[in-house]
Amino acid sequence: MTKFRNIGLIGRLGSKKVVDTLKSMISFLSDQNFNIILDQRVAELMPGHGLQTSSKKSMGDLCDLVIVVGGDGSLLGAARALARCDVPVLGVNRGQLGFLTDISPSEFEVKFKEILAHRYTEEERFLLKVEVTRNGELIGEADALNDMVLHPGKATRMIEFDLYIEGDYVYTQRSDGVIVATPTGSTAYSLSGGGPIMHPKLDAVVLVPMFPHTLSSRPIVVDGNSELRLIISEDNETYPIVSCDGQVSINLAPGDVIKITKHKHRLKLIHPEGYNFYRTCREKLGWSAGITRSNTGVEK
Repeated sequence: MTKFRNIGLIGRLGSKKVVDTLKSMISFLSDQNFNIILDQRVAELMPGHGLQTSSKKSMGDLCDLVIVVGGDGSLLGAARALARCDVPVLGVNRGQLGFLTDISPSEFEVKFKEILAHRYTEEERFLLKVEVTRNGELIGEADALNDMVLHPGKATRMIEFDLYIEGDYVYTQRSDGVIVATPTGSTAYSLSGGGPIMHPKLDAVVLVPMFPHTLSSRPIVVDGNSELRLIISEDNETYPIVSCDGQVSINLAPGDVIKITKHKHRLKLIHPEGYNFYRTCREKLGWSAGITRSNTGVEK
C-alpha cells in the first residue's frame, strides 16, 4: 500500500507545455484513484478541472507528496514553502538543466509506478536562513535552498563589506559581491562564479567572491552549521541587494548586517530509482562528452 494518497501538483506559470504535462498527469493520477490537490495559481489556467486547490504555503499540510512540474527554479520556489511541512517533493523537468527536477514528462508514468512500489531514493537538502538587521532591528528575512547573493543591483560600483565566520573576522573585501551557496546551489550560480561542485550529502557552505578587487581572494568552504555575518561598510556609496535563490530580494543600506545560518527545516527530495549525482553532472554539464566507454573502460 502506497503512503502517497494525497498528491499536490505545482507547475511553472506561463508555459503551455507545463499545463499540457499537468493535464496528462492529472488524467493518469485520477485513474489511479489518488486525491489530487492543485496549486491555486495553476488552477486558474485550467478552468473546469474540478479538483481541490490550495496555496503553496498550505499544500504541505494537506499532501503526502508534492510534484513540481517545471525547471529547477520552480522547485526552488516550492521548496521554500514546503520544507517546513516535511513533505517529500518530486520534480518533473520542463525546464533546462534539471539538476533537481530529474524526471522527464515522457517517463513520468513509468517512474511514478516505480515510486509507488517503493523503488526510489529519498534525500534531505538543507536550506539557508538569511536575516538582515539595521541598527539592531530586523528589516528583512528569507530562506534559500540554492544560494544567497550579495550584489550591487543596477549599480556598477563595487561593494565593500566585512566577513565574519563564527564571530571570527575573516576579511574586508571590495568586490561585486559574494555568493553563499549550499551543496544544492553549488551547481548553480556559484559554479559559474568559479566555485567548487559539492556533493549534496556534504554538510558545508561555500562563499564565492564575485570579481574581487584582489587576485588572492578565493572561494572558502566552511562547516554547514557556521554562522556567517556580512557587514556592509558605512563608506559604501551604493545600496546593494541580497537575493535568495534569485527569487526573493532585500534592499540594503550601508551599515546593514546580513546573518546567514542553516535553516531548522530541510527539504525532502525524491529521486527515481537509479539516481546518481555524478551521472547527473556528466549529463547536465557535458562531462566526458565525445568519450566512449570502449576507450575508457568505464561503465556509464
